[in-house]
Amino acid sequence: MNFLTRFSLKNAVAVFIISFLLILGGLYSFSKLKVDLLPNIEFPQLSVEVTYPGASPEDINEQVTSKLEDKFKGIEGVKKVQSSSYESVAIINLEFPFNTDMDEVEQQVNSNIDDSSLPDQVKAKVNRFSFGALPIYNISLFAKGDTDLQKVIEDDLTPELNKIEGINSVSTGGLKEQMLQITVDKDKAAKAGLSLNDIKDQLKSKDLSFPAGKVQETETEIPIRVQEKVDEVAKLKELTFKSAVIPNAPPVKLSDIAKIEEVSDQSQLTRYNEKDSFSMAITKKQDANSVQVADEVVKVLNKYDNKLDYKIGFDSAQGIKDSVETLVREGLLGAVFASLAVLLFLRNIRATIIAIISIPLSLLVSSIFLQQLDISLNIMTLGGMAVAVGRVVDDSIVVIENIFRRVRRAETTINNEIVLESTKEILKAITSSTITTVVVFLPLGFVGGITSEFFLPFALTIVFSLITSLLVAVTIVPILAKFSFKKVPAEEKEGALQRGYAKVIKWSLGHKWIVLLVSILLLVGSFAFVPKLGFTFIPNEEQKTLVASVELPGSTPLEKTNNVSLKLEEMFGKEKNIKEVTADVGGRNFMTGLQRQNQANYFITLKDNVDTGKYVEQLQKKMDDIASAESKKALVGVQEQSSGGPPTNDNVDINLYSSNLDSLQKASKKVEDYMNENKELKNISNNFSDKQRQVVIDIDPQKADQYGVSGMQILGTIADQTQPADVGKLTLDGKERQVQLSYSKDVTSVDQLKDTQLFTAKGPIPISEVADIQEKDTFTAIQKLDGKVFAQVSAQVTTDNVRQTTNDVVEGVKKLDLPKDVSLEGGGGSEETVNTFKDLGLAMIVAIGLVYITMLITFGKARIPFIILSSLVFVPIGALLFLVIVGEPLSISVMIGFLMLIGIVTTNAIVLVDRVSQNREEKGMTIDDALIEAGKTRLRPILMTAFATITALIPLALSTSSGTLISKGLAITVIGGLISSTILTLIIIPVMYEIFFRRQVKKERRMLKRQ
Repeated sequence: MNFLTRFSLKNAVAVFIISFLLILGGLYSFSKLKVDLLPNIEFPQLSVEVTYPGASPEDINEQVTSKLEDKFKGIEGVKKVQSSSYESVAIINLEFPFNTDMDEVEQQVNSNIDDSSLPDQVKAKVNRFSFGALPIYNISLFAKGDTDLQKVIEDDLTPELNKIEGINSVSTGGLKEQMLQITVDKDKAAKAGLSLNDIKDQLKSKDLSFPAGKVQETETEIPIRVQEKVDEVAKLKELTFKSAVIPNAPPVKLSDIAKIEEVSDQSQLTRYNEKDSFSMAITKKQDANSVQVADEVVKVLNKYDNKLDYKIGFDSAQGIKDSVETLVREGLLGAVFASLAVLLFLRNIRATIIAIISIPLSLLVSSIFLQQLDISLNIMTLGGMAVAVGRVVDDSIVVIENIFRRVRRAETTINNEIVLESTKEILKAITSSTITTVVVFLPLGFVGGITSEFFLPFALTIVFSLITSLLVAVTIVPILAKFSFKKVPAEEKEGALQRGYAKVIKWSLGHKWIVLLVSILLLVGSFAFVPKLGFTFIPNEEQKTLVASVELPGSTPLEKTNNVSLKLEEMFGKEKNIKEVTADVGGRNFMTGLQRQNQANYFITLKDNVDTGKYVEQLQKKMDDIASAESKKALVGVQEQSSGGPPTNDNVDINLYSSNLDSLQKASKKVEDYMNENKELKNISNNFSDKQRQVVIDIDPQKADQYGVSGMQILGTIADQTQPADVGKLTLDGKERQVQLSYSKDVTSVDQLKDTQLFTAKGPIPISEVADIQEKDTFTAIQKLDGKVFAQVSAQVTTDNVRQTTNDVVEGVKKLDLPKDVSLEGGGGSEETVNTFKDLGLAMIVAIGLVYITMLITFGKARIPFIILSSLVFVPIGALLFLVIVGEPLSISVMIGFLMLIGIVTTNAIVLVDRVSQNREEKGMTIDDALIEAGKTRLRPILMTAFATITALIPLALSTSSGTLISKGLAITVIGGLISSTILTLIIIPVMYEIFFRRQVKKERRMLKRQ
């Protein structure tokens, strides 16, 4: 690469113009980068949501879920099929490996659904999941003055929000649906021989419009349309209806047997801090810029400030801004610290400025590549930039220090020849060290899964920055040095540090085995820290937003759920630790996505000084006391809002299997109680539902045949009595309205149901004549995993040692006295964590192999790479010590830190060994002299590069701000590992060099004695 330096020196103006254009391009690209919290990773998962109105969990399981599961199991590569069958709804989740083509899988799933011969009323929807499609806002809206806010939302606000580029969906809760309610007098309708379905069918038949051919005139064709319109409420009242089952019954007007009125229906109630509101949830498209979309949403809302007020209950965009600002701040602080570190050693402002010029250039050029690859600015790319700040100056430091040193020794003033020779002298060292740091990230592909996908933007950012920094070091730095070092002070005599280090080398070379023994003892001793560290996937980051819910028995009406919710919200309002609460009664559950009238969900924002972990337990107990007083079977849940990111894998799961649902219920309750007693667990959940009372109607086929009635007729009659009939939409008085039919009296008891009249050929009879009607206890949901009915009791581990706690819980559950027909499997995230750690261990071995090959190509000798790699052995000493001091557990980010250290640590060894090789090959020095001279010459650049990297990472390591969680463990690992390895490298490398070349050393010493 020396030709680049030669070209740059000859064409300085051209290089500066190119650099200026790259800076402009980098600034432009950086401004255009999408801003998000996380990399846009699509999970290899599909969720199939199936609706079958009116079907019981058993019916959905038999007629829908099981059929689909059998089909889905045949899809190539499917890892897991998990289903939940509720009343009227089923959810089936499919999981695949990360390299799966999800577009193709989605096509197969849709084909399987079409081929499964499902009942006609069944509707299925396939959903995919990625970080990028998560909601960005949950907003509460309030009317100002006498504004008809619902009209504003439906007619103006929602359409305008949907026009924003990047908006995926805008869904509003709390809306009232205006409908025309036809309330039929049950007794009068019975006398007329009419049911709700009869009225509905006859009403629809009177509102028609169909083409009926054409009339051929002389030269034209005129289309014919036959229509009968009911376009006014007055006409609707005058319609006549006649019974089909009682021929002698006279026709009746609708107004004679029914009351017709306009009513409003509200299936979902939303409030903000106990105040009624409309609730608006906004999601963005997968590849949209979260912050930009959020800003545009606020702009649109502000346009309507004369008609509405709004409060943002959940705001992921603000969290993204905070995380980005934090990482930018830590990165800038790191750059300042690195600059001060360089200045401290060089003691020359011009040399320092030249050395740190690589920081902005490298990061801006990397932004160009990130934008071209459509990678967003997120906590991983910014974390990569923050980590790279200290490393990108290394090459420039080595170059500028060598030029500076050579100029001070030269008898003439600086010229192209001195600059060229100075750069050439360390070119091999900086090139090989940069390449080794880059190649260590290649084995991340071996890890696979979410870890590889999640850390890929981080790795690419560092790789782009390092490659750019190398180019800057061999092009721009020499030019700037040439113009800056016209006058420099003469070379100083060897400093005390260099003289002292020379003595240390001499002593170490004379006491090799003592040095090695002490180093090995330090290494072995450092592993004693491992049990104290804990073992987790990604450390938990405390959130100030909670997601809470209360679920009442399945048959609970919305009114009862709302009453319970109001009491809970009153309690929330009195809590000093709670800042704001968004309540959603009868809406979709934040976790499952199911909309049910027996549940209420809450977004709870806590104040900044609250200890979230402790407060969650207190709040859950208070919620449980209130909900249990209203319903003993009420289920309450409170947990921290997930910030996304790779799974923390801090969960422990107990899966229980049995075909006996009663045994499964008892077992899951025992396990749940046991886990609730464990202080190392939180957020315990049991997916097995309780029973609820259900009326079961068993038709007697023989009696039904005697009366000439079918099962569908009986079903229609029962449905007619117990649920409204939906007529659909009619345009009346110029306004489209939803029309619904219902009886004036509801069925309030099983006895009334038994006495319900069924019209037959032999006359009306009670349903109890042809069917047995009983109340039974049935389960409200059926859960299955890979086709087997199961219950899962899960919890989140609060300790750092997730693996140990998981093992203790599983062993404890095995000792419980569970029903004999129940089998169990225990595990959780710790298993995936262990597998990922193993994969990362393999990646490190491969990385070391790649580093060896790189150095073998660079130096051309098989022994030299082994000498350099010996510096890696002592990385754990400082890394593990610092992790213990800070209290950071072993995690994936720590392991990535170790992976980075493979490249960073070998840099120092390469710089030292390269000088030794030059001394031997070009100057003919003995190994002892070559080692001592190399040590004294390279001491300063080695300490400078290490110190610059360490100081640049200090802000990240000390930060407690949101968004630095993943980078923090990595920074601590690199700082500790780099400190111990740098100190030991300066001592061990000379020792190892002599050991590997011991024959040559003995030969040279014998020759010196003869002289």
